[in-house]
Amino acid sequence: MLCNRSFPIPPINKVTTVITQHNVHNHKRLDILRLFQSHQTRTMEAEANTNSSHMRAVGLDFLTKKAYTPPSWASHINPIPSHIFSLGHLPTPIHKWNLPNLPTNTEVWLKRDDLSGMQLSGNKVRKLEFLMADAVAKGADCIITIGGIQSNHCRATAVAAKYLNLDCYLILRTSKVRVDQDPGLTGNLLVERLVGAHVELISKEEYAKFGSGALTNILKERLLKEGRRPYVIPVGGSNSLGTWGYIEAIREIEEQLQRGTDKVKFDDIVVACGSGGTISGLGLGSWLSSLKAKVRAFSVCDDPDYFYDYAQSLLDGLEAGVDSRDIVNIQNWQSCLWNVERHG
Repeated sequence: MLCNRSFPIPPINKVTTVITQHNVHNHKRLDILRLFQSHQTRTMEAEANTNSSHMRAVGLDFLTKKAYTPPSWASHINPIPSHIFSLGHLPTPIHKWNLPNLPTNTEVWLKRDDLSGMQLSGNKVRKLEFLMADAVAKGADCIITIGGIQSNHCRATAVAAKYLNLDCYLILRTSKVRVDQDPGLTGNLLVERLVGAHVELISKEEYAKFGSGALTNILKERLLKEGRRPYVIPVGGSNSLGTWGYIEAIREIEEQLQRGTDKVKFDDIVVACGSGGTISGLGLGSWLSSLKAKVRAFSVCDDPDYFYDYAQSLLDGLEAGVDSRDIVNIQNWQSCLWNVERHG
């Protein structure tokens, strides 16, 4: 969400597209032998060396891998990704949100990343464009990632892996009473299972005890012993490489503003924060570019200090030379909602 005046606003839920079709598989625990046999219908990776910006504008480069050139204002960041896979339907539109009772001289605009695709919709696609390119470059034959039982990131990763002829292993966090039950076919689980993802359930207690990194490493080691070549993507696709997805999004916004007939200047970019990668990319991109909008994030889990520290680790991984607290403002969404309810 983009706005041209600063004011607090509660986070908005991300849009998820659900396919209503039934297909039933079993699930398994992390410590049980594989029960899934993934579907073998595959798509072939395409290579393109033509004008990528023109092709993307007309949609001809979908599912192609191409060399990546960063924005000029980000050319000093290190390391720079070598390639990108076109997984999203980009650019996504920006339009004014006609809300009632806004403060004087305030406008709110929406950046519609919910329209970045169908099964792949949402902010995860931009990160996956870089992460999947890296996985393919490193010769991976399967992808591992982790998240909650209805993780949008896990759904997007499963679909992206299917597009690129890679098996996908999802470690999904759920309640202890449900960990030995079939997780069902609701919401994102339906899409994941339709594309043949291998679903492994862990309890919230196990997740808290071992952490996401240790759990994905356990699965990685098991797959390596089976002769597989796994590539691990962290929670939310949030690492330094994934951060490039939203550095690139800032370039997209810049270009849209330059082409637009309305002379709009955004003062603030407002987003929800669940893993830290999106705010790191937006904050760094806006700070380096001509946009110079303040990124304001509302944490939906953990606390602001955790996200400031995590964002700093991603920025340090890019040798950005900037303090996370200088480029993004993070608030706990519950405290914001409390203030709205208490003070109107």
